[in-house]
Amino acid sequence: MLLDAETFMPVPAVRQLLADAEGMELGGQLKTELHASIVELNTDVCGSVDEAVETLRSLRGAAAERLERRGHRLAAAGSHPLAEPEELEVVDEKRYQEFVGYAGVTARRQGVSGLHVHVGMPGADECMATLETILPWMPLVLALSANSPYLVGRRTGLASNRAEVLAQLPRSGAPPAFGSYTEWERWIDRFLATGLASDYTQFWWDVRPHPRFGTLEIRVPDQPTSLALSAAFIALLRELCAWALEHPAGEPADRGVYQQNRWAAAKFGPEAKLIYDGGLFAVPDLAGELPVDLGALDPTTCEADLQLAAGDPRAACADIVARTWPS
Repeated sequence: MLLDAETFMPVPAVRQLLADAEGMELGGQLKTELHASIVELNTDVCGSVDEAVETLRSLRGAAAERLERRGHRLAAAGSHPLAEPEELEVVDEKRYQEFVGYAGVTARRQGVSGLHVHVGMPGADECMATLETILPWMPLVLALSANSPYLVGRRTGLASNRAEVLAQLPRSGAPPAFGSYTEWERWIDRFLATGLASDYTQFWWDVRPHPRFGTLEIRVPDQPTSLALSAAFIALLRELCAWALEHPAGEPADRGVYQQNRWAAAKFGPEAKLIYDGGLFAVPDLAGELPVDLGALDPTTCEADLQLAAGDPRAACADIVARTWPS
């Protein structure tokens, strides 16, 4: 998020930022997103978690330093604690204007940010099998990453307000269960033929294949403020996919259970109780069932707790700015 240094309110400065950063060698790129007060940080293909994190550090640093020269600040979180998303300026690009024209208020409300991790897949069918294998664990990831407890200056009662906002979009949440990559292609093609979408990236599922990149794209986590937590989630998701490639599930994940667990994770964060293996598990206990190591992640807390501990929404904004950069 691009914020005024004094008020901590969003400023529609992304075009100026991109112009100021033009020509820099960053190992990735700065890009527009739906709102003009947001910049998207994209790494190039990275061979390791460390490389991805160092690239993110470079991108954050470049953006933060150029914003500061103009009296602005960079802020990373799942949502802005004070802003009214429907009033944010939309970027003047055809794809975004068409999106708002179709989805209306449900598009304008998307003043939220997430961490999207692309994990390279050896093949198309392995990608689909990995999606089904990791899907039951995604609500746990959401609970641990929750970082958007406020909306328009009010405490929402949700640890991840972002998850609820995303659910207002068409084609959101868990994807349908596809028996194969070929079935996924046919389903997408049938949908595109209706004219309701022009590309498979207009399916805003929590996890989706990205064939142009040869990846499985995991879109569940709220945007971490701490770069160290970004690193922890990147490592966790990469390891989880590696495990899933070796231990593919024999059947599709239960979408009904997924929907319940997604809601509970968004509502309660690490205090949620999630369905697993026929029982109800507290998040810290379920984290112990994960087939891979949590690493630096603490299953008893999330960054939404830090925002709330700041005392009020404006203090939460100041805290987010301070923890975003230097990081």
